[in-house]
Amino acid sequence: MEKNKKYFKRGLTLIETIVAITLFLLGIQASVLVFNKTVQNKRYSMEMGRASFTVSRSIGDLTKYIRKARQSDTGAYPIASIGENDFVFYSDYDNDGATERLHIYFLDDDDTVYMGVRNPSAGLPPIYEPGDEETIVLAEHIVNTASDPVFTYYNMNYPADSNSETDRSRVRLVKIFLKINIDPNNAPENIHQQTFVELRNLNDYDRIH
Repeated sequence: MEKNKKYFKRGLTLIETIVAITLFLLGIQASVLVFNKTVQNKRYSMEMGRASFTVSRSIGDLTKYIRKARQSDTGAYPIASIGENDFVFYSDYDNDGATERLHIYFLDDDDTVYMGVRNPSAGLPPIYEPGDEETIVLAEHIVNTASDPVFTYYNMNYPADSNSETDRSRVRLVKIFLKINIDPNNAPENIHQQTFVELRNLNDYDRIH
């Protein structure tokens, strides 16, 4: 007698089902994490790009102010003081004919570069009152450290003499260097922006009067 052969299709056991679902969920989770990371990186890149563009525009404006440095309306020397993160000079930054006192300074506790503006008084002779009359934000998200000064000064012999200048009467060239990062704790890559500015009107000033 021919024996009847029976074929059975075995289904998944409960354990196999649980393992399959777990693997599926882990795959979904990994995909979500990769997607979120990609979105975060893209958002970070876009925000860094916007921040870098804003800083670049501010550096362009600052370059013009420094390049046009000139004697104050009281006859004072064009450069009042120099420092690694603090620079005071005179320039007609708003093209109104008057020479403003400009105070550029970096505060690392809020990652911001400011410009303080002081207009000369309208009386004769004109005077500049102490302090800044108006404060303008030039650049944000700046992460310079003590080893990365915002300003470095050079004399007329640069680049043959590449030593930083500490005598304001000898300064003829200023380097501006800024490091930008919107979130240095989570995204440590910085964007660097650097430029050199020649103080054109100082060619006629060999000493402080």
